[in-house]
Amino acid sequence: MKKTLKSTTLGIQHLLAMYAGAIIVPLTIGKALQFDHVQLTYLVSIDILMCGIATILQLFSNRFVGIGLPVVLGCTFTAVAPIIKIGEEYGVSAIYGSIIASGFIIVLIAGFFGKLVKFFPPVVTGSVVTIIGITLIPVAIHNMGGGQGAEDFGSLSNIALAFGTLFVIILIYRFSTGFIRAISILLGLGVGTIAAIFMGKVSFTPVENASVFHMVQPFYFGYPTFEWSAILTMTIVAMVSLVESTGVYFALGDICERKLTQKDLAKGYRAEGLASVIGGLFNAFPYTTFSQNVGLIQMSGIRSRKIIFITGAMLILLGFLPKLAAITTIIPDSVLGGAMIAMFGMVVSQGIKMLGKIITDSQENSMIIACSVGIGLGVTVVPDLFSALPAGLQIITSNGIVAGSLTAITLNIIFNMLPSRKKRETVVASKQSA
Repeated sequence: MKKTLKSTTLGIQHLLAMYAGAIIVPLTIGKALQFDHVQLTYLVSIDILMCGIATILQLFSNRFVGIGLPVVLGCTFTAVAPIIKIGEEYGVSAIYGSIIASGFIIVLIAGFFGKLVKFFPPVVTGSVVTIIGITLIPVAIHNMGGGQGAEDFGSLSNIALAFGTLFVIILIYRFSTGFIRAISILLGLGVGTIAAIFMGKVSFTPVENASVFHMVQPFYFGYPTFEWSAILTMTIVAMVSLVESTGVYFALGDICERKLTQKDLAKGYRAEGLASVIGGLFNAFPYTTFSQNVGLIQMSGIRSRKIIFITGAMLILLGFLPKLAAITTIIPDSVLGGAMIAMFGMVVSQGIKMLGKIITDSQENSMIIACSVGIGLGVTVVPDLFSALPAGLQIITSNGIVAGSLTAITLNIIFNMLPSRKKRETVVASKQSA
């Protein structure tokens, strides 16, 4: 009994560590696409449930799927901006069509994705992660003001709540360590929401109206439709997520003292692809590894898959309890915006960290970073630049993340993969001397 209680407590700790990241994704997407409270509650519920299913898919390794490491999965931040763009351009049905199709593609290419990784070196992935963070910042700023189109946008009360929430997060992060620091975002959201309650800016009607229990259903928001440009967008997002996941796999393999093979990686990739297919069927999202839980494992020293299984089971259970999901939907936009600045800013920080050594090592890499980040940010600020192109291409060219990613991949091939004239001359000279 004592052992079970300890395992459950550790499982709750992992749940809390990833919960803020898990709920911010559906809240950001749902509010950007103007979902009502009922739809938003379902979106949060199904996302939490799918986090649990995706996690358990990775825990148990068989011949086909599962990395078999204590890894927790959640919706990737990489997908937020592209999903919003696809929803605005083609509608919600195209979002889920692209998620399902990209998931199938990942399942199919998992076996040889290790060979494709050479197209995603740190200079590419670091640039992409930086672009992702930068393109998400405007979403956070709009929320800080009270939400796009809000009547009280930019009011003193909204600004005070946003910066107050951010200040609380910063204080907790600065003066705490370990687990408390890991859940600083979650604690900041809680404090900000309580302050908003006293300011009369929170309505509990969505919680009161939500049912205690519900059955999830496939195609809740409608049957999927398939647009090739949206599928391409989500496939690029999925590939970048796989590269990030590869780093997490190796980090966990090192912590768990297990040497990973190419077959292990392929099974991990398939599990993520399959999770995205299932997520699309139930109108959720694509899923990837959550690095904050890796830090928690390293901090606690407890590497048991049983603990993560308990976390996954609790996530699934929470997915059937919409009243709990509805609590997250009452968080005011301004409070959410304050937390988003910290979370999305950390994405930018991670990208810069990945690029730090690369910039000093190579002038060519500096050019790749300069052009890809410049294009990514530029297209985000001026999405009408390519308005003369066909509508099918505009979803790619007007999406900062995709435009920046394609730029980084292309320039990496030109600068780092094609043999340069100098190298060719060196090879010729060495053959002649031989």
